[in-house]
Amino acid sequence: MSEITINLIDNSRIISGYAHGSIGDELLASLAAEPETIAELEDAHQRFRSKDSDFNPFGFFYEGFDPEPYDAGILVIDLGARVVACDSTYSGASKEGTVHIRTDDEGRFPMPYKLADDWKFVRSVEHYHGIADDRRAARSSRARVDYREILFGPPLFEFIAAARDLHKGDDDEFLFTNIHAKWLVTPREDLDGRSPRDVMLEKHDLIGADLHSRALQWSFTKECPAPLPTDSDAFRFAGFGTNEIVVYYDLVRDVLAAAFADENADAELLEAYASEWLSSPNGEFSDRIPLEIIDAERRRMNLTVSPIECIVDEDCEICQMMAADFDTPMFWHLDGSGMEYDRYEFSFFRTKEEFEDDQRRFNEFNLKFEKTYQAADWFEGDPF
Repeated sequence: MSEITINLIDNSRIISGYAHGSIGDELLASLAAEPETIAELEDAHQRFRSKDSDFNPFGFFYEGFDPEPYDAGILVIDLGARVVACDSTYSGASKEGTVHIRTDDEGRFPMPYKLADDWKFVRSVEHYHGIADDRRAARSSRARVDYREILFGPPLFEFIAAARDLHKGDDDEFLFTNIHAKWLVTPREDLDGRSPRDVMLEKHDLIGADLHSRALQWSFTKECPAPLPTDSDAFRFAGFGTNEIVVYYDLVRDVLAAAFADENADAELLEAYASEWLSSPNGEFSDRIPLEIIDAERRRMNLTVSPIECIVDEDCEICQMMAADFDTPMFWHLDGSGMEYDRYEFSFFRTKEEFEDDQRRFNEFNLKFEKTYQAADWFEGDPF
């Protein structure tokens, strides 16, 4: 009882066939790559195939919908409607789960995955047919926009130039912070009534979870998982991950500094400055090029450094031994530690209520630690 009927559907095609239930699990995990077509789903599924494998699980699929369960059950994945119907004794289906991948030593590792919130899961083919058409129509009618044209485009530089003209001579030490914060939280018509901050955080958790899964997979298989193609829907309309949000933070601050340093710099000149900034190696990012950092994250590729590069003390024998023995990549990423963590606008919390609750718990923890520290009298004088 291990094989199932699998139906794959997009807005222009339907294919179906029989495959082992584990292939169904891999296809569900592949949805984390946000494919919109069957071809993109096949590309995403290559993440779970060894580079040396020529096995194609779709090679024997045929055109058309097959409503009949086979052996262990049936799985329907409708990419256009974002609906999954699963009625199987082999495994279940949900927005979060694990899929077993083969490790480099022929073992098995349960790798976690997380799907976008708009996926709908049902337990029967009948239920699927009852909701699929309406959901597909609703998704087909939505506008597909890369909001980077706004966030990295003329609207940003016009805003900064106008803010500079408004605050000439202002010596407030938090001026740049306040201008930046206002840009982030102000709703805009060209963002469908949302703020730049809302847009950047919309898929932040999803992309972070997928990059974490990719890092685990790379570590256990010793192979870099296949990245998203640059012509895929998920790349062209990608959400923002932590790396891009941090790069964007630094970009806005540097453009603000440039604007206030040259009172004659208009929006067009600021845009040219930003273009050069994005295309040049940056010491704040270990001499990496900001655009390359952004593109890698949009392709769901983890950035790496060699163990040798991570040696802090060249005279440390333990560091040298660790570097010599490591046979898995060491991952490089940004974390936002340089941003104003005590201001909601620059936090990664979706709502102000979540941020304020976190700040309250943080302050309570600090107060409790301080009282415990003083009462225990652990050190005489300053322990540092």
